[in-house]
Amino acid sequence: MNTKNQPVFTKRLFDEQYGFINACLKSLVVEKFGEEAWVKLRDEAGVQDTFLTHEVYEDEITLHLVAEACKLLGVKPEVVLRQFGEYFFEFCKRSGYHHMLRTLGGNLSEFTENLDALHSYLSLSYKEMNAPSFRVERNPDGTMLLHYYSDRRGLCHIVPGIIGAVAKDFFNSEITMEIVNQLEELERTGKKEHVVFLVSSKTDASSKAQILHSLTDEPNTTVGIKKSDHEKKRKISFTMPRSYWQTSKELVHIGKGKSLKNFEPVYPMKLKIDLQTFCHAFPFHVVFDEQLVVHQAGVNLQRTVPGLQIVNIHLDEYFSIVHPEVTFKISSIRKFINSHFVMQTRREMMPETWKGRPMLQLRGQMIWMPSLRCMLYQASPLLRSLQELEEMHMHISDIAPHDVTRDLILLNHQRLAEMELSSQLERKKEELRILSQHLEEEKRKTENLLYAMLPKHVANQLKEGKKVDAGEFKECTILFSDVVTFTNICAMCEPIQIVHMLNSMYLQFDRLTTVHNVYKVETIGDAYMVVGGVPIPVSSHAERVANFALGMIIAAKEVINPITGGSIQIRVGLHSGPVLAGVVGEKMPRYCLFGDTVNTASRMESHGLPNKIHLSPTVYQALKNKCFVIQKRGEIEVKGKGSMTTYFLERNTGVSEQQIMGLCDLEATDREDSSQGSYQPGFETKHKDEPFLIPMNYKDSPSESLPSSNMSEIQIRSILKPSDSESYGSLDTENQSEDGAPDQLQATAKFGQTEYTEKNVEELDSDSHVDMQEQNLMSVIKIGLLAHSLRAQSTLA
Repeated sequence: MNTKNQPVFTKRLFDEQYGFINACLKSLVVEKFGEEAWVKLRDEAGVQDTFLTHEVYEDEITLHLVAEACKLLGVKPEVVLRQFGEYFFEFCKRSGYHHMLRTLGGNLSEFTENLDALHSYLSLSYKEMNAPSFRVERNPDGTMLLHYYSDRRGLCHIVPGIIGAVAKDFFNSEITMEIVNQLEELERTGKKEHVVFLVSSKTDASSKAQILHSLTDEPNTTVGIKKSDHEKKRKISFTMPRSYWQTSKELVHIGKGKSLKNFEPVYPMKLKIDLQTFCHAFPFHVVFDEQLVVHQAGVNLQRTVPGLQIVNIHLDEYFSIVHPEVTFKISSIRKFINSHFVMQTRREMMPETWKGRPMLQLRGQMIWMPSLRCMLYQASPLLRSLQELEEMHMHISDIAPHDVTRDLILLNHQRLAEMELSSQLERKKEELRILSQHLEEEKRKTENLLYAMLPKHVANQLKEGKKVDAGEFKECTILFSDVVTFTNICAMCEPIQIVHMLNSMYLQFDRLTTVHNVYKVETIGDAYMVVGGVPIPVSSHAERVANFALGMIIAAKEVINPITGGSIQIRVGLHSGPVLAGVVGEKMPRYCLFGDTVNTASRMESHGLPNKIHLSPTVYQALKNKCFVIQKRGEIEVKGKGSMTTYFLERNTGVSEQQIMGLCDLEATDREDSSQGSYQPGFETKHKDEPFLIPMNYKDSPSESLPSSNMSEIQIRSILKPSDSESYGSLDTENQSEDGAPDQLQATAKFGQTEYTEKNVEELDSDSHVDMQEQNLMSVIKIGLLAHSLRAQSTLA
């Protein structure tokens, strides 16, 4: 079986391309549609955000991006690809290829014919480059057929975008391109998709007529152009119509009366060069006939491939065609005669000394000689760097002195070094970008942790090195709660059971802080404290805390008592009044509250009843004209306060329990009270595994920011509970006056008086969210250890 004419080529994987293409696609999306559109497109396609110019990526990335762009924009793929082609030309110019592209040809057909040469040059630096191939056929009517060959199917619509942009920018012309044929190429060995475009100009017929009219009064007449007297008197005649530029070129004189059109080269009668000189001057040329029989070869090519010295040897026995990917036949070669050809030696035909070396590749031009019916292949070694030259065991002196390949190797060696440095810088830049993102994420976590310890505005002032002055809040509402018989529960349970119980309760309460935008102050043991109106002053502080208290009673029903197996019982107390707030300490600074209001609120909780919300007179006055149902308790004796008329909060008739808990209640969405919270389904927040919470909307709610949840712990430095309260033993103090009035408020002048009003809301509001479980477990650990100790004492007793 004769295998001489069968192509032999190395199997390649055409599924990779350089990141320059994807970087261009990203730039197009960002420039035309914005950064958000790119983020959405990137996420939908499942690709990375940044592409390195000199890195190789799979074609699937580009195809996924194009497919998702079509879905996002709702257009056909050919529209997206054409726009990408237009933008790709601009992107190449911006990237430094403008002059290189501009000098490819004097017209569109010459430009297109030399695209393969440009790709060949770029492949010296981009080894993995697998560019498409182009071939041009000129038609008599001025149109041309552009043949497009590619291994990548479905991307042919990029070509009209690129060629159209080139024609408009470089040659100031409008063109139309339509597909006239699309088939599977049979005579080529690699590039399977073959698309033929008909390229025609959009030149207006009327403008042509005007040009012709300016040249002659009568169409299709003879025009005479007289020479000067000192020249030979003769007349240049041609038949109209003629284009304006054709006529202008004939008017240009070169030398003595010789026009550019009339130039004819002069050939010698006999070629004055002997064969030996020719073979030395062009050491890598080869001449072969239509049967591929070698007739002559350059001396260095013979030295490298000794088999070429054999008489009547066939060229395809020693070489295969790498580019263009066609069969090794004269008919195929002549069809792509304007392309540069790359041939590679066959390993099995090389001498033993070539074992372990890369195969020699030649790049050059095919020239058909009709008189001899032979083909001249004038070529040079295809070498990209000095390293490849050494691997071939070749030297610069092996290349002819007139051959620019010598300079190209040296220049490209330097260029490759610069590209490697650029690639390293690009990778380092990407690493820095990723590290910067991680740094921002860690910074956010650190800030959230800081905001969990201090209010946001206080933390920001401390970060800036500023002194935080204390501020007086003239109105606020404070809430305390504790678990009934908590000491007994600790004595009879394992510490881990206490931890689970308190953590379950705290999670419920913390979510309620998001719904009503109240400030979580402290959790010590089973004690839970919140405040409304601090650090963000709001007029609805009493309503917020009251709704929060109702939510606590509902949420406590879901917390299991590990002793009885039923729901736990809590006591809740509320009081309204002024407080003073400031930062205390340098190491582990705390934002502390001072004032008798804290003490009175603690008394309301300790004198309350199980599952009841105990209100002081000031809270009652703030809520009595609202939609709250309040029951009078009567006068009771309060330690340190004397006789007080107190009240119990029963329910809120303006909203449902679902709304108080921040859950969806479609039946109640239309009800709204003018004086207090109403359901607002527009804001939904979710924190990790929490259910969706719907904040209640109060009249004084900040309109430009969502309510903060789970704000931060504030260390209370005040008298909180009497000594007979089993739940607040750690917060009790004996340094209080008999009437319960603390001394802190009388020392206000020591602090830089800072008034907070509702216009500070936007500045003081915090949108930080911290993990509730981490926050609560820290305060619960101590209780677990205390419970274990009490249980041990009970056992001994």
